[in-house]
Amino acid sequence: MSDSIISTDDLTVELGGNPVLRDMNLTVSPGEIVAVVGPNGSGKSTLLRCLAGLQPATSGEVRVFGRPPSDDAGFWGRVALLGDEPAWYPGLTAREHLELMGAVHAEARMTVDTALEEFALEERADAPPLNLSTGQRQRLCLASTLLRPSTVLLLDEPERGLDTSFRARLADLLEEYADEGGTVVMATHDQDLATHGRQVSPSGVAA
Repeated sequence: MSDSIISTDDLTVELGGNPVLRDMNLTVSPGEIVAVVGPNGSGKSTLLRCLAGLQPATSGEVRVFGRPPSDDAGFWGRVALLGDEPAWYPGLTAREHLELMGAVHAEARMTVDTALEEFALEERADAPPLNLSTGQRQRLCLASTLLRPSTVLLLDEPERGLDTSFRARLADLLEEYADEGGTVVMATHDQDLATHGRQVSPSGVAA
C-alpha cells in the first residue's frame, strides 16, 4: 500500500468533558475514498474538523500530508472542505459565485460552464443562491468545492438535500476525483454513496 496521506493515531476528542471520539486510528491512502458512517452524534463531523485542523484533539495525533493540519495557505491550497452551507455574497448569482471561486485559483479543476452543467445548475445560473432550492444550493456548494484544485476533499454529508438521481451522479464525480489521484473522506448517512468507498465508523473500525 502507498504511503498514507491522512492518518490519526489514538485520536480522542472531548467536548465539555464528554467523549466524542475515543482512540480512533485511521489511515487513508492517496486516491482512496473513505466513507465515515454512523448515527448522529457519533463523531463523524468532529473527525472531519480534526482532519481540517479546526478542532483540536484532546489527545492523540492527526497528520495530513505527513504533518499536523495547519490553518495556512499551503494547507488550504491542497485541501477542500465542504461543511455547513456558507454565507453567500448578497447580490451575486450562482454563476458569479463560481466565477469568484475560479478567479482565486489559477488552475481550477473545471470551467464555470462545466461546473454548472455537471451540477445541473445551468437553468439557474443567473439566480442568487438564496433564490435556489435547498438541493440546488447544495449542488452549488459541491460545484464550488470541486471546481477548485485540491488533493484532499473533506465532505460533511455531501448528500444533504440532493435527490436520488443526483446522489448517484455525485458518486461518479467523486470516483472521477479519486481516479485523478485525489483523496476523499466524507461523513455520510447515504448507504448507496458509502458503498463507493471504504467504510469506517467513528471508532475507526471498518463498518
